[in-house]
Order: sequence, then structure tokens, then C-alpha cells
Amino acid sequence: MDIKKIILEKLAVSGDKYISGAELARTIEVSRNAVWKAVKSLENDGFSIESVTSKGYRLSENNNKLSEEIIKCFGESERNIIVLDEIDSTNNYAKKLASQGAENGTAVIADRQTAGKGRMGRNFVSPSGCGVYISIITRPKFSMETVSLITSAIAVATANAVENLCDEPVKIQWVNDLYMNNKKICGILTEASMGLEMRSLDYAVIGIGINVRKNNEFDEELKKRAASIEECTGKKIDRNRLCAEILKQAEICLENIENREYIKEYSRRELLTGNRITAMHGNTKIEGFAEGIDKNACLIVRLDNGSVIHLSSGEANKCRISD
Repeated sequence: MDIKKIILEKLAVSGDKYISGAELARTIEVSRNAVWKAVKSLENDGFSIESVTSKGYRLSENNNKLSEEIIKCFGESERNIIVLDEIDSTNNYAKKLASQGAENGTAVIADRQTAGKGRMGRNFVSPSGCGVYISIITRPKFSMETVSLITSAIAVATANAVENLCDEPVKIQWVNDLYMNNKKICGILTEASMGLEMRSLDYAVIGIGINVRKNNEFDEELKKRAASIEECTGKKIDRNRLCAEILKQAEICLENIENREYIKEYSRRELLTGNRITAMHGNTKIEGFAEGIDKNACLIVRLDNGSVIHLSSGEANKCRISD
């Protein structure tokens, strides 16, 4: 019997209510001294626990330690959740698990990444205690045409999750970056594995990296472009609660992805529409006017010669804001 795990689960479920040592001891069928030792061990592990004489114990509202038990307490799903103190990349770890048969919905969450991955081979700065670095394994049943929608759907899901907790607007820059106050707070990287006949998707791993708390590891150049939720809103979001909300919203979006209803929300949040942009179309750099998002989450761009292209992947940036 893992006393520490049981106590953490009960503290998580109790929320802001205290649980007495006597009640914990009676419920778990151990001595009060064993409860006290387990609580002290949890504190040594990094959990912030309040202890008040004659009241008992509760998790502090300032607790910033990630925990499978706490995340499940905030969520409604019975999915498999793996929480790690440190890993090179949650996507790498999740892909390894997926190749070994990990079930649909399995989530890998790390406090810190030593080699976090962004799009285009970029590094994603992932310091301890500051962000949410989560990778979700999905084994979708939908068509190959729908597979290309995963990243944009998860962008909407993540934006909804952040907004639900901080009540501040979140925007999306096509195709996968989330912004607050014109600063990037989140990147999403989807990596897929095809079936042997290349006609079906074996699995996809969806990596989500969010800057939650203020950190000092951004260099001066990065500070010009990126920030954390705390820096943008002044609010310290509970990382466990955010993980649970992301998993909940992602499940909703993926279950309804084929009806493409989320595209309306994606379009409402999208930042490039209405602006002159530059982008790569294959190996060619193009410049034009971003006119919107089509039903396949492609960016519609009208070039200066009047022709219209639909960008399905790549990267685009504002050239200048239109009048």
C-alpha cells in the first residue's frame, strides 16, 4: 500500500477543506504517526501542504508540483496519465510508448524537458516549475483527410482550456501557436506514424508546450516574442488544473473533429487573417493577403497577381498590418 499516494489523492479530492490526521489514519487504516511521516515525505517531494492544529491537512493553493493524482482529481477521464520530473521530450517518450502499444488517450506530462521540440526543428525552452509540457497519444478512427486537422483542433482545445482558467482572450496564429497580448505562450507539435500500407494512421502524438509561470530562461531575443500566462495576465494558473482542462478540451475536440465545427472558433481566434503576410509555399517564399481559414484549416492567401492559394502547412508571419 502506497500511503503517500492515497493521502495525496484524498487531499486533492478534498479541495480547500482540511482533513484531520485522525480521519486519514482511520480511512487508510494506519497510525497517525504514519500519516504525519507520509505528509512530511510529500512535502520533501515538493508538494505544498498546509497543516493546522485541530483542523488537519490540505493542499496549499500555491502548490505547483505536478501530480497524476491531482490532475485526475480535476479531470473527468480515466485515461492513463504519466507524470515525470524530467525527460528529454514528452513527444519522444510518448512515441516510444505508442510504438509499444500504449492506449488511446495516454498522456505524458513533464515538469521539465531537457530537449523540448518545436516545429521546424526548433528548441522549445522548458524549465522546471514554469510550464505545462504534455503529449497526448491518439489512435483516431477517422479518415486520413481528417488527420491533417488534428493540430488546428488541438490549438482550439488548448486556447479554450487556457481561457477557461484565466478568463483572458487567447488568439491563434496559423497554424499552431497561441498568443496573449501579442506574445506567444504556447506551441503545438503533432507527429504521426502511418500504418504499414500508408493508408491509415497508426497513431499520432500531440505535443503541447505552454509557458504558464514567469521564468528566467528566456534570452533577450525570445522575450521580445514570447511570454507566460502569468506575465500576460498577472495570474498564477494551477498547472495541475490546466493539464486536466487541456485533456478535457482535447477529448471534446477530437471526438467532434470530423464535423469541422471547431473551424469557426479557430477562424474567430486566428491572427493572420486580414493582414499582409509572408510564407513559404514549398520552396518558394510568397507574399500576399491572408483572407481566412478554409474548411480544412488551410490559410487562404491572395497573391498580388490575384491568384489564391490554400496553405496546408508551413509557417506564415505578418508582413504589416493592413488598414
